[in-house]
Amino acid sequence: MADQKKNYSVFNMGSFADLEKKEINGKKGKVFLGQELGLTGCEASINSTPAGGFTPFVHSHKMNEELYIVIKGSGFFYVDGEEFPIREGSMIRVAPAGERAIKAGDEGLSYACVQVQQGSLKQATKEDGVITETKTSWM
Repeated sequence: MADQKKNYSVFNMGSFADLEKKEINGKKGKVFLGQELGLTGCEASINSTPAGGFTPFVHSHKMNEELYIVIKGSGFFYVDGEEFPIREGSMIRVAPAGERAIKAGDEGLSYACVQVQQGSLKQATKEDGVITETKTSWM
């Protein structure tokens, strides 16, 4: 659980190879990061789906868009009646109303999913970032 008194939080879920052993609400291969890190602006999860595995339902959201980032493996993504191949390095943004599902290919699929309220970003890194005078041990 995140320490809200610090300006950062750290959570180590363990090896990606062991992710398939994790379980949330009966779903294996999934770790939600929101509570673990004390996230306040988004929800995120790390997911592992075995070869040929898939989400057993199509879903949409009321307010949150999702960003899927494929870390390893390949598979197929479904959005609003379209199916297309995905692989390591693929990144897919889905608007809240988009009906979506995901299926792993023959070698399985590992991916991150970040969801945030659509339209909530008011500034990007370039406009929001502030370079400070602080130096680290490696600078």
